[in-house]
Amino acid sequence: MSTATEQQHWPGPLSAAVARLCTGLQSQVSERTAVGFAEVLRRLSAPLQVAVAGRIKSGKSTLVNALIGRRVAPTDVGECTRLVTRFQYGTVDRVEVIFHDGKKQAVPFDADGGIPADLGVDIDQVSHLEAYLTNAVLRDLTVIDTPGLGSLDAASVARTEELLGTRQEAENSDDELDPVSRNAVAGAEAVVYVVTQGVRADDEQALAAFTAATASREAGPVNAIAVLNKADTIEPSSVEDSGGDVWKAASLLAEQQSQLLKPKVADVLPLIGLLAETAESGEFTAADAEALRGLAQLDEATRETLLMSADLFTSWECDVPAGTRSRLLERMDLYGIRRALEAIDADPEITAGALRRRLLDSSGLASVLNRLETVFRARADGIKAAAALASVTALAQASGDQGERQRVHDAIEVLLAKPEAHQLRVLEALTLVAAGAVAMPSDLAEEVMRVGSSTDVAAQLGLPGRHRGELTDYALERANWWRSFSSFGATPAQSRIAHVVHRAYFLIWQQLRSG
Repeated sequence: MSTATEQQHWPGPLSAAVARLCTGLQSQVSERTAVGFAEVLRRLSAPLQVAVAGRIKSGKSTLVNALIGRRVAPTDVGECTRLVTRFQYGTVDRVEVIFHDGKKQAVPFDADGGIPADLGVDIDQVSHLEAYLTNAVLRDLTVIDTPGLGSLDAASVARTEELLGTRQEAENSDDELDPVSRNAVAGAEAVVYVVTQGVRADDEQALAAFTAATASREAGPVNAIAVLNKADTIEPSSVEDSGGDVWKAASLLAEQQSQLLKPKVADVLPLIGLLAETAESGEFTAADAEALRGLAQLDEATRETLLMSADLFTSWECDVPAGTRSRLLERMDLYGIRRALEAIDADPEITAGALRRRLLDSSGLASVLNRLETVFRARADGIKAAAALASVTALAQASGDQGERQRVHDAIEVLLAKPEAHQLRVLEALTLVAAGAVAMPSDLAEEVMRVGSSTDVAAQLGLPGRHRGELTDYALERANWWRSFSSFGATPAQSRIAHVVHRAYFLIWQQLRSG
């Protein structure tokens, strides 16, 4: 086993350390627990699993298509949108229907290259879909499209919870995990939660349900962000200080929602998912650009009439065919069409490619991708390692063997005592504070979040742009403060958090001195 472990690819040193821990423990635990550890090892070496969750019609599948850069996930409400679909890297594009009994059936993509609306099977017998795509984005990220945790019919919700709460079998694995062990290693490791306009009570409940779907690993600033989708539908007059600007209104509303959903999410970002999907997935064509040029040449009165409503845009008489206008509306909506016309007005010679890039910039996708990079990809090693340790602990707890539990606990403590593994302690502390499991004064809670929510030293210290000497002095100052707080004034639970933060600052100080 050790040879196989050494040959596997891990996201980073933390995951590798947890993998060595699992391998070393397999001979010291029961056969059932050892099988669970093998599954933990498999998941550690797999790409980070990110679930896209939210209510029905929030635009989850549209966002998935934008993230992947291909219009492959069905967006119209139908048979397939009631199923969980896992998008992962494959050497050959294919879609497999996975049935509840474990059987698989390949289905062809439709004529447009998407998952077919009609699978030709009994939907009640289907567990989920597996889509394998030759897509570079999916090499280090598996994207899970869900029907919605707080909506749709009970069967769709059950499928979502089943897949997020049940391990995905390795393709050639004969190992079987019992239900308790299976749940212990379950779940997506990160979540993008999609909301529209107002955060409702059931949005918060559905986001909280992510915890139950991930072996009780809390959604928090380490592993969750939210997207305010359909930002172009926000009425600026409904948002104070928007100045009548749609995007400013969306940004202000996203900030308000961020305060409502924190600390369950790292951030809430505005997005026009439809525009992002169209611009990123190749759906915007040269013919579309020419049709927009035709609209730009219309007299001002006709143009303004067309842009008053979707109905008028497709039905009003003008030189651009109604069918062409319907396609533009379907791909861009009125907001995207307005932005495109503004770009053409400013530069009548703008190319189709430049116009596509302008639309992409208007969608807000760049900010979402950047946040995915900083919150998820850059910290995939820590996220996966923390998730794996939670699974290892849960497997030991489920064994019912006190000696086994103690051996696993002791091994984890030895691992966490090493300086290179301290980031796992920090992530654990952040999660406890974010979840409210350990109450902290608000200013100290914010400091714990800051230290644990970034890999950039200046950002961890809250001093972006400062010189190394200032950062070094501040790190030592805060290390000393948290050490004093842990001994004087802190509750026992707060003291444990304070010890972790003190050591984090101390290690940062050492890093800055030696760098």
